[in-house]
Amino acid sequence: MIVIENLEKRFGRQEVLKGINLEITPGLITAVLGPNGSGKTTLIKSILGLVRPDKGRIEFDGQPVLDHWQYRHSIGYLPQIARFPENLTVRELIGLIAGLRPAKPEPEPLMQLFRVEDTYDRQLRFLSGGTRQKINLILALMYECPVYVLDEPTSGLDPVALIRLKDLVRDLRSKGRTFLVTTHIMNLVEELCDELAFLLEGRIYFRGTPAALMEQHSGKNLEASIADILANNDV
Repeated sequence: MIVIENLEKRFGRQEVLKGINLEITPGLITAVLGPNGSGKTTLIKSILGLVRPDKGRIEFDGQPVLDHWQYRHSIGYLPQIARFPENLTVRELIGLIAGLRPAKPEPEPLMQLFRVEDTYDRQLRFLSGGTRQKINLILALMYECPVYVLDEPTSGLDPVALIRLKDLVRDLRSKGRTFLVTTHIMNLVEELCDELAFLLEGRIYFRGTPAALMEQHSGKNLEASIADILANNDV
């Protein structure tokens, strides 16, 4: 569904992406991992059309994304840091985002799932960080999209909300949805993700299953395996 070929991006003298080749398998949950500065966010923003690559090609459902925008209606996106006007209520924010797409959103079931129905008429300024993250997840998941891109989705979530999120993602995957996730929580990757791509200094160091990465680096778990990669590459 998403194919990336020879993607390069530079910001001034800093080369952030160095010939990325990656295919996101439809119907699976793929994690993009890597240390800070490895290029994860730039890669995500390139897929979404928020960053224009210097070289390379990105295709979504067989069509190039460059200079097109309609494909974005097929993607639910959770940014790592979402900023909205603080004086908006949750109801107003949902209405604002709903006006950006032709499809009708379904926020109510998600509001109930994350137990935030009582925040509809509260301004964002009065919400805790964890509650804001739940609202941001609702904004990303309230449309029926074939693809969801979630950048650090677990940030600030309490254990109950985390369990509900994982169950929801599994349910959507069972219905054929595709997920692209970035996270620093390795337990989440082991529990949830089918495949992963590990970025290191703008290049893909590993592409495969979490089990294959652990076997390759003789790690007891994914966290230990990635620590081994970083130690062996002086990161």
